Amino acid sequence: MPLILSIETSTKVCSVCLSDDTNIVAKKVLHEANSHATHLTVFIQELFEEAKEYSINDIDAVAVSSGPGSYTGLRIGVSVAKGICFAINKPLIAITSLEALAHSIQSNNEYTELLKQGALICPMIDARRMEVYTTFFNADMQMVDKISAQIIDEESFRKVRESTKIICLGDGAAKCKEVLKHENIFFIDEAAPIAENMIPTALHKFNNKEFEDVAYFEPFYLKDFIATTPKKKVI
Repeated sequence: MPLILSIETSTKVCSVCLSDDTNIVAKKVLHEANSHATHLTVFIQELFEEAKEYSINDIDAVAVSSGPGSYTGLRIGVSVAKGICFAINKPLIAITSLEALAHSIQSNNEYTELLKQGALICPMIDARRMEVYTTFFNADMQMVDKISAQIIDEESFRKVRESTKIICLGDGAAKCKEVLKHENIFFIDEAAPIAENMIPTALHKFNNKEFEDVAYFEPFYLKDFIATTPKKKVI
């Protein structure tokens, strides 16, 4: 039973989780923007203080969110994950942030029947303005479309929504509610990609030895980073 440390930093939520096979040993979650740099390593230390029977040297792998999402958040998460892997010579597992977000639906029984009827899960991560990072997953958590950055308007998902129910979730979905109004589109409020939802994928990848090259792995940003300069105040 592998002991896996999972790290998720793709949005404003900073979260870590220590899991033994499918069981959560300890977890930390903070819903606070710009918190990753100051809290991530502290949270990891607190995990092992809480799980006294384990030390960081006992883990079998580190799983990290690979993106898309916040440029800064992803850089911090991946840098910490790679540092741990280098230090204790353990494999690195990469999991897309959209898959971690999609898995959060499994704790929401309200949509079980829709999934049985063939509804698609549409995780959305905010990419500023009306743009989101998104894709589709089926009820078996298989990705059925490529990950893309889409500008959402009234015509979005028109072909899919005419024949299939769509369950939208994530901070990107929240801003699309007023635009995507259709009887086949449903929204889950306050869902976010968090580390504990990475466990099923991390376990699957570990068992199949789907590891990354620690030296060369980089986050999947999808879009180039755009730095902004604050406007000067004119008195």
